[in-house]
Amino acid sequence: MDLFEKINKNMGGPIGQHQKWSHGYFSFPKLEGEIAPHMYFNGKEHLVWSLNNYLGLANHPEVREADAQAATDFGMAYPMGARMMSGNTKHHEELENGLAEFVGKQAAFLLNYGYQGMVSIIDALVDRNDIIVYDAESHACIVDGVRLHMGKRFVFQHNDISSFEKQLQRAEKLAAQTGGGILVITEGVFGMSGAQGKLTEIIALKDEYNFRLLIDDAHGFGTMGPTGAGTHEAQNCVDGIDIYFGTFAKSMAGIGAFVAADAEIINYLRYNMRSQTFAKALPMPMVLGLKKRFELLKANPDLRKQLWVIAKALQNGLVEYGFDIGVTDTMVTPVFLKGDLFEATSLTKDLREHYGIFCSIVVYPVIPKGLIELRLIPTAVHTLDDVQRTLDAFSEVSEKLKAGAYKEDSVAVV
Repeated sequence: MDLFEKINKNMGGPIGQHQKWSHGYFSFPKLEGEIAPHMYFNGKEHLVWSLNNYLGLANHPEVREADAQAATDFGMAYPMGARMMSGNTKHHEELENGLAEFVGKQAAFLLNYGYQGMVSIIDALVDRNDIIVYDAESHACIVDGVRLHMGKRFVFQHNDISSFEKQLQRAEKLAAQTGGGILVITEGVFGMSGAQGKLTEIIALKDEYNFRLLIDDAHGFGTMGPTGAGTHEAQNCVDGIDIYFGTFAKSMAGIGAFVAADAEIINYLRYNMRSQTFAKALPMPMVLGLKKRFELLKANPDLRKQLWVIAKALQNGLVEYGFDIGVTDTMVTPVFLKGDLFEATSLTKDLREHYGIFCSIVVYPVIPKGLIELRLIPTAVHTLDDVQRTLDAFSEVSEKLKAGAYKEDSVAVV
């Protein structure tokens, strides 16, 4: 079979197979206007719950000014080259030092992108003799990093410590044969369910087993803990985390990521992460813009407090209205409903077209068949009026769903 003929027949998987009717509306939608809780979709103003702008820094005036001034002073090209060769600056290093101190580690290393960064961290840390043990609901960047691993890997049931210990025991037996080590990977905050990873319980097992722990805290950095340092701070287990990974795409409303650990480990990663060794350094406008965002994150705890005011109001309201929000104990807010794919798309279109509410929709295979997840991301710049408007709309569409309204073509799928 011709390679392109095969691609054209299946489009690569469940998501790609729906692209003919979903593209531009359910997938690759265009949100226009200033990044804010209220933006434009298909020419109409919508209340948006789909942006990871947790602290509202995306359009903070000091951030906009810093971004613009850095672009004026340096352009987008500087520094020219990879960090190792010709692309290093004092500003990159100052940001790294500040991040390391903030999350309680000796050193940090900037990464151009979060996704490829995590893949590359895993690739650099383990060889064919090492074993990976990871949570079943790990983010796709972790899964892809694990797939590249040439050694064995064992997956444990999501946040199930009994399952984790069983896989750890299997890993220890194999490591005794290969002479390798064990890398455990989980998340601080799971982005779909909103559940925190069971960090303290995992760390407690270090007394019995020999492993190192890497956490992906993309959603926890800047939002969790007394100072916003992350989920490990929230769970009071900073020292038990061997390698901490955070991104700038969530609370910092930027792009890129960082990894923090003991200085020796960061130095090893600095010289062995192929995605950074062979890639151009983060441009100066991004670095200086990130420094300003980081400064505001630390100096304005009220932003984080307001995020939690909105998150709690939204979650408590949903529960009072009888909605299932799962096990979330973070700001990520899932709403679970029963229905099929057609009902999910019809309900979502109804929310957008008739209620002016834009939120992300999650269906099988990300979640089990027969379930619909509407994923809401509260931010510090949402209001309590936004929350109430959403509760009222969700209440109405939920009743329509129960009555079977979305089984009909009354809200046509695009």
